[in-house]
Amino acid sequence: MEMHATYMQRALELAEWGRGNVSPNPLVGCVIVCDDKIIGEGYHQKYGGPHAEVNAVNSVIDSEILKKSTVYVTLEPCAHFGKTPPCANLLVEKQVKKVVIAATDSNPLVGGKGIEILKNAGIEVETGILEKEARKQNRRFFTQIEQKRPYVILKWAQTLDGFVARKDYSSKWISNSQSRQMVHKWRAEEDAILVGKNTALYDDPALNVRDWVGKNPLRLVIDPKLELKPDLKIFDQAIPTICYNTVKSEIQGNIEWVKLSPNFKISALLEDLQKRKIQSVLVEGGAFLLNKFIESELWDEARVFSSKTRFKEGVKAPRLPISATERIQFQEDELAIYYHV
Repeated sequence: MEMHATYMQRALELAEWGRGNVSPNPLVGCVIVCDDKIIGEGYHQKYGGPHAEVNAVNSVIDSEILKKSTVYVTLEPCAHFGKTPPCANLLVEKQVKKVVIAATDSNPLVGGKGIEILKNAGIEVETGILEKEARKQNRRFFTQIEQKRPYVILKWAQTLDGFVARKDYSSKWISNSQSRQMVHKWRAEEDAILVGKNTALYDDPALNVRDWVGKNPLRLVIDPKLELKPDLKIFDQAIPTICYNTVKSEIQGNIEWVKLSPNFKISALLEDLQKRKIQSVLVEGGAFLLNKFIESELWDEARVFSSKTRFKEGVKAPRLPISATERIQFQEDELAIYYHV
């Protein structure tokens, strides 16, 4: 068991290299072992590209050795034809000796079918090795499949005395440069980023990735009555952007206006994103919008920076009903991470 965990841990490390590039597919890593030696490795690198098992198999110099090898994979091998052929069939074709799986796939297209293909071919299968770690790594994927909505991450920065902005709604800069760089890393890892009308109006954020290397997320803004001016950065056409409102549905270049019903709920927005196969959303404010997610209990994770700055008065920071799971120091800032389970 300890040996299995060691190789599976390596597979999880490999899977992480795909973060930000494989959605709406899951993160998957694969390690191939023969005679207690790793002979092949691979991970799912890009959506539409070869899966982890394919890359791992292709990295093995002598394919004949696969017949006496054990394959460690973080997620059940796929059994359906999508953008690529089924990985379960590939492992059968290569006549591998054994397959060790961390987590089974709850996608209805797979749902045990990959394991069934392997077993029917006489391949030994073992599951549940580092399953908890694998599900946590792919919590975005599993949330979308099982809860039929994107994984929601709330993020804000607050002062020592509990404010996210001054009375005039200005907030630059509560957190330090290291904390802000981390936020850009997060943006590169998620499918979409969402702000409310006041944040777009008073902060005029670009909502792109500047202080990190990675793709820009889909930009989302809620402007119910279409009161925001078109010269704001969020409407600069540089990045695909969706404006949720109650007035019109229209597309102009990179900007799409999506009309929702009057007095729409947060769930309606998430339903639209689910249809678009958006796997995760980073909600960056403001306080009113963040509180809506908290009140609706439609959030999965919160990342809260607290600085030593004091405003004395202003817009109060949201309050979470649970305690932080983890606290990390970023110079003088503290990052608290919460998981809503």
